[in-house]
Amino acid sequence: MRLGRDFGWLWAAFAVSTAGSWLALDAFQLIAVLVLDSGAAQVSFLAAAGLAVGALLAVPLGPWVEFRRKRPVMVLADLVRCGALLTLPLAYALDALTFTQLVLVSVVVAAADIVFRAASGAHLKALVPAEGLLAANARFESTQWTATAVGPPLGGALIGAFGPLTTVLVDAVSYVLSAVGVRAIRAPEPKPVSSGRFGAADIAEGWRHLWQQPRLRALFLNNSLVNALIMVGAPLMAVLLLDDLGLAPWQYGLVFGIPCLGGLLGSRLTGPLVRRYGERRVLLVSGAVRACWPIGLAFVGPGVAGMAVVVLVEFGLITCCAVFNPVMAAERLRLTDDDRVARVLSAWTVTQRAVTAALTLVWGAFAALIGTRGALALAGVLLLATPLLLRGLRSPACAPRPGAPTLPE
Repeated sequence: MRLGRDFGWLWAAFAVSTAGSWLALDAFQLIAVLVLDSGAAQVSFLAAAGLAVGALLAVPLGPWVEFRRKRPVMVLADLVRCGALLTLPLAYALDALTFTQLVLVSVVVAAADIVFRAASGAHLKALVPAEGLLAANARFESTQWTATAVGPPLGGALIGAFGPLTTVLVDAVSYVLSAVGVRAIRAPEPKPVSSGRFGAADIAEGWRHLWQQPRLRALFLNNSLVNALIMVGAPLMAVLLLDDLGLAPWQYGLVFGIPCLGGLLGSRLTGPLVRRYGERRVLLVSGAVRACWPIGLAFVGPGVAGMAVVVLVEFGLITCCAVFNPVMAAERLRLTDDDRVARVLSAWTVTQRAVTAALTLVWGAFAALIGTRGALALAGVLLLATPLLLRGLRSPACAPRPGAPTLPE
């Protein structure tokens, strides 16, 4: 399906910033471990603090984004992320880099990321016709997993050759290029809902809208918990692989890069699967199967065999997520009224980041009490229960609304 030149610029902006982000996979955690000699508790705190405080700062920004034209907001968010990241290589060069600075930069980047996501989601719905939403989100998903497959191994190689702050610098430059791509879009933007002041009711509207629709509520609860339980393993895996098992940075990037080919596979399968089995069945099955993989990370051992276990587990998980995510994203946009998109997306992302931050702190404590492997196993066991949260998709309320757009053939 042809989505037009302006979507091409938005896609290009997404591609370049995503490539930079995945080149700098877990950059803050890697810097904490390799430069500042941080342990599991500190690395978990770093991951959690950025998410939690960034999400808190972003709460009032959802309505602010809703009531403004989206492209200038996206450009501003890109430039803020670039400026924050550039302070890290500068401090490192001056031998002044601290754990506190890492936390502060992670907070700024997290808040700007939420703002960008809210603005870009609202902008996508205005830029692409309803029948093109699944195709657009599938292209984003495919691009993300391409960048994820190539970025971590290349990032590990760059770190090994040029130092631990190299990928942060490249990521900062990618945000400048993303801003250039957004600025190149020429289609007139719809007039904002309002340019006036907003209050507490506007801030809460996103959560209210999510909770009142059974399908949105089911997807919201499931996705927030699943993503959190998956992400709590990221800092733990960094410590397990880099510290306990002694993998080199390039090996760390490799075992998380190769499985991302599953993302390409899954995103290519999404359209055919939806056309054959229907959106609801695809969401239910892929949502259930993706929960079965992460428990395998608790059994990772040393050497090539351990690396193979990580690759296998991550490949299965990513393939299922790449099928689930575009369908979920398209459904979320279709079920959200045009004048609430930014607030709904902000509420969604803020909640997801806050839950992830809280559970990351908890899992850091678990790792201190029961060990890194024990904490990974506990997250994997709890993930097995998350498909129950998708039961709302089975109800008659899940039938398409009269007049609602259908998925493209």
